[in-house]
Parts: sequence; structure tokens; C-alpha cells
Amino acid sequence: MKMKNVTSQIPKDGIAGLKENFSADAVSGFIVFLLALPLSLGIAKASEFPPLMGLLTAIIGGILVSLFSGSRLTIKGPAAGLIVIIVGAVADFGGGEQGWHYALGAIVVAGIVQILFGVFKLGKLVDFFPLSAVHGMLAAIGLIIIFKQIPVLLNVNPILAKGKSPFELAASIPQFVMNLDRNGAIVGILSFIIMMTWQKIPVNFLRKIPAALIVLCIAIPAEIFLDFKHTEPASALVKIGSLIDNIHVNVDFAGFANKMVFIKYVVMFALVGSLESLLTVKAIDMQDPFKRKSNPNKDLIAVGIGNTLAGILGGLPMISEVARSSANVNNGAKTRWANFFHGFFILVFVVFAAPVIELIPNAALAAMLVSVGIKLAHPKEFIHIFNIGKGQLAIFLVTIFFTLYEDLLIGIAAGMLVKILIHILNGAPISSFFKSNVAVSFNDDQYLVEVSKAAVFTNYMGLKAKLDAIPQGMHVTMDFSNTHLVDHSVMENLHHFEADYISAGGTFTIIGFDEHILLSEHKLAARKKKQAIS
Repeated sequence: MKMKNVTSQIPKDGIAGLKENFSADAVSGFIVFLLALPLSLGIAKASEFPPLMGLLTAIIGGILVSLFSGSRLTIKGPAAGLIVIIVGAVADFGGGEQGWHYALGAIVVAGIVQILFGVFKLGKLVDFFPLSAVHGMLAAIGLIIIFKQIPVLLNVNPILAKGKSPFELAASIPQFVMNLDRNGAIVGILSFIIMMTWQKIPVNFLRKIPAALIVLCIAIPAEIFLDFKHTEPASALVKIGSLIDNIHVNVDFAGFANKMVFIKYVVMFALVGSLESLLTVKAIDMQDPFKRKSNPNKDLIAVGIGNTLAGILGGLPMISEVARSSANVNNGAKTRWANFFHGFFILVFVVFAAPVIELIPNAALAAMLVSVGIKLAHPKEFIHIFNIGKGQLAIFLVTIFFTLYEDLLIGIAAGMLVKILIHILNGAPISSFFKSNVAVSFNDDQYLVEVSKAAVFTNYMGLKAKLDAIPQGMHVTMDFSNTHLVDHSVMENLHHFEADYISAGGTFTIIGFDEHILLSEHKLAARKKKQAIS
């Protein structure tokens, strides 16, 4: 009876869900719109796309993609995590208008690749990448965002930062400070302080107001008072123009003439965008108060369709974005219609209030992005990885270094290589790296899953396939007695699988670690057999 009662409370989907949850979803969608509007503008500006195109992506992600996405509570829109790739694409395709149009070609093809990922059920690819390398990639993206946005926050002459690498930008921070523009810097620094401290205000109802909205409520009057239109260069303010006048085919596939560059960015957009989306879907499922499970493959198809359309019309690539999705859940969203309303409100605002948007100082948008970067690369993230194990920290730091030095693909590849080398040093048989050695047996409702050799990130998908084949509601025991090494990525993935399986009515027990030692004190640390210790 209890289970039926819980099930009856699950919000309906489709039109029935709209009628049932109109108020809750409209309110949440409006609050997310207040957060998404300035962030979408800032991400587009930082990506060297026309700012309007960030809003276009959010509109498509909300109004269109929400209708057939595989996740109910995630918000689709442009993401700070893709800024680094987009900027690189625009630059490598010639910069300026040409770079934008050519980059759109790679985005469209990447969108089609994402559709194929979903069709061929490759949503599970998120389990292939070691978690420390993924966190390292995100931290590196955060650092790059910070380095690139500091000169914008201080409203320095854009020429001072043009063409500089992340390391060069970091080294130039003293120069940016020496050459800051007083009025712009006042707005930028004040906006940054609000973004970093607003959630610490000891007044509950004030904390419910998005910090980004408070920034706009202060930055726009400050801009008017300081008379930016007459005292600052044109680059100090957002310019968006008319949405209707800019809706046409903007994509240009001429960038394919440079095949290697084109393919590189197709891979990066498809891989990193899909990875971030899938991680967000998994995270938001855990926050869903109704414990609904998303369909990651269906969601990839939806995001791919959205990216294909956005790329054709000139927009940025979209993902299921974690900050906006978390805000959506926290503000009481019940169904996919909250995402729809967020896109709808952005559309209405762009059509009827474009002059208000053009009062926003770029320094305020930069402050928002710097705060996003700090969240991605927060010192707590370094401490968390260190607590999991020194090996995980090495993977994390190597990924960050090579991402900053070269690009995201090289960074995550370097992190994976370090992880494989660590596994070899810990005695994992090389023959087991890409083949899971799993035997499943059962007697009535009792299932025994025996794993031998090694259970590591490179072969986890095979292990996961065996686990997924076990019916719900069984009594499952996993035995690692004959396993030389189980890495952190596998331990964390099994931790999530266990929670999901138990919530569906089954039991899940792990045995066989009596002869293993933890490689750190973290409960989900890697572990290896004592005999394997050299």
C-alpha cells in the first residue's frame, strides 16, 4: 500500500502534467529564467559569439527540447563548461564573423553525432571516463573561465588580453589590475562580491532570490548613474539587436576544408557536451524528490536535436546545465514544463524588453562567470580529490595542467593515461583493462556476481552491462575475492548502482574485500589485494 501511495504522488507527464503542476512549474521556470538570462548572455559573450545567440540556445533548449527530453527536471541551455571549446573553435576557424559561422558547422555535425550516441544507446559512455580526470577537466575549465573573465570584470582594454593562453592570462593579472577602468571595475567587483556572498546572507527569503538578479538590479542602475554610454567604450555594454532580424541560417560548413581542425572540434563538442549533460542528468536524478529515473539516451537525442537546430540558426551548443537544473529542483519544479517556461520567459523578454538587456554592463556578466569558474575549481575540490587518494590527485592535477597547456582532449587523455599507469603499478593485469571478467550465477532470487582480475574504469561498462541485466527486486551479492584491483571510479559507480537497486526494491551486498587494503581512508577509495603490494 505504501508503494502505491508514493507512486500516486509522482507528477504526471505531458499535457496532464502541465495542467496538474502549472503553478509550481511556472514559478520555478520564472526563477530559473532570472538566473539563465544573464548567464546565457555572459557565456555567449565569453565564447566570442553574438550575445543574442546565447539567449537563442536557451530558448530552443527550453521551448523545444523540453518537450521530448529524457530527463524531467534538467534545464537545457548554453554552458560555461563549453566556453573553452567554443573560443578555440572560433579562433582556429579564423576568428570574428567567419570563425563564428565556421564553428557553427562543427556544432551542427556534433549535434548529429549526439543524436547517434543516443540512438545507439551510448549514454553509458559517461561510465568510461575516470572520475578524477572528469573533475580535473571541469576544474581546468573553471580556471580558464576565471583567467579569461578577470580582464572583462575589470573592464580593461580587450587588446591587453587578446590571443593570450591561460597561463599567459594568469601571469598578466597584475597588468590587468594596473590598467583597470575605474567605473567598470566598480561594477564588476561589486557584482562579484554579491555573487560570492549572497547565499550566505542570514535571511531565508532573501537567499531565495537569485544572486544574478540582485546583480542586475544593482549593476544596471550603477551603469546608468555612471553614464556608461558616454564615459565607457562600446565594449562595456551588452549589444544584442533584434531576435527576429537575426533568425536565419547562419551556419557555414566551409570550415570542413581544414578537416583535422573541423573533426577535432566535432569530437570535442560531442564528447565534452555529452559527458557534461550525462553527469548533470545523473546528479539531478539524485536530487529529484520523486526518485524518477531519466532516460540518458533519449536525453542525448533531444540535446543533439537542439544543438543541430541551434547551430544552424547561429546559437551556442547546449547541455543539461547543472547550476540551473539544481535551482529548478530547489525551487519546486515538478515536470519538464519548468524548462519550457524558462525558455518561454526568455523569449518574451528578448522580444519585448531588449533595450533593458542592452543596459547590462559586461563587467557584471563577467563577475557571474568568474563565480561559476570558482565553483568549478574551488579549493574544496582539490581537497576532496586528495582525500580519495594521492593517485587520484595526480590524475586530477595532470588533467588540469594539460588542459590548460593544450586543450580538453589532450587533458583528459593525459589523465586517463596516468590512471592506467597507476593501475599497472598497482598490479592490475593489462589483459583485463578493456575486458571485464565477470561471472553471474543465480538460484531463484539470489544472484551472485563474481569479478576476477581487475575492475577499473576502462572495463566498467562491461561489468555494468552484467548488472543491468539482473532483474529488479532480486538479492544481489558481488564478490571481489578474486579481484586484484578495484579502482575509485568503479567503487563510486557501484555506490550509485547500489542506491538505485535498493530503492527499486532489491538488496545489494558487496563481499570479498577481506584480503584487500584501501589506498586511502576514503570509503570509496581504490583497493587492492595485499599479495599485490610490492
